[in-house]
Amino acid sequence: MQIIRSVQEMQALAYELRSKGQIIGLVPTMGALHEGHLSLIRLAAERADAVVVTIFVNPTQFAPNEDFNKYPRELEADVAKCAGAGADYVFAPTHEEIYPKGYSTYITEEHVAKPLEGVSRPTHFRGVTTVVAKLFNICRPDIAVFGQKDAQQVAVIQKMVADLNFPVDIVVGPTLREADGLAMSSRNRYLTPTQRQEALAISQALFKARDMVAAGERRKDRLVAEATHILSQQRRIRVIYVALVDRRTMEPVREVEPGNAVLAIAVWMEETRLIDNIVL
Repeated sequence: MQIIRSVQEMQALAYELRSKGQIIGLVPTMGALHEGHLSLIRLAAERADAVVVTIFVNPTQFAPNEDFNKYPRELEADVAKCAGAGADYVFAPTHEEIYPKGYSTYITEEHVAKPLEGVSRPTHFRGVTTVVAKLFNICRPDIAVFGQKDAQQVAVIQKMVADLNFPVDIVVGPTLREADGLAMSSRNRYLTPTQRQEALAISQALFKARDMVAAGERRKDRLVAEATHILSQQRRIRVIYVALVDRRTMEPVREVEPGNAVLAIAVWMEETRLIDNIVL
């Protein structure tokens, strides 16, 4: 497996692969890889001839008060995991490669990005769309794989791809969970054992909503109220939002249309921000 650090080298490689008729699969990450990431790499390997994993902690998607400086960086271990999961290339650029001195161009999606995460993190998706667009232009993928756990990010990227005519198919991999239900996340390592135990209320709230829908409940008010109640039982959790939304537009819906609605949750577990969702 090859590690690439420069934009010029990655673009040259992408041109070479495409000239040979190879399908390029891209898996963008910020590193600190866990089994959820590895499942996305394996999914890309099933659909592409050459798999590129990007590892770049993107500063533009962090607000000044967020955890950019302490976000885990462990490139050597991540590269080994990528190789084991079937990646062919790791693109791990420096900050200066992606945002050279004088950089001033950004991409903003102005509808899907507005609710939910967009309310409490108004600059977050500008950073996401900008870096993903750059990675698309650098790596020239035919497919790009993202995880359902970041449901709004997926919807924003899908909208950007459609609006800007990127010739990239977006593939969405399912959320992977620990045996006790907690969604896998690089930020889980921030949690103390007590915090981690209380964080299980997030998946419990989502699973309760899923069971209610299976039993015939469709109303937003009932689903959101029950999920919020479960979260409120944990004293370390502060709810940011519990919302029933359309999975493509992120607009609120009044009742579940099976397969098209997402129940999305964001909380503070003391100082750690956690998100999760379930498609209903």
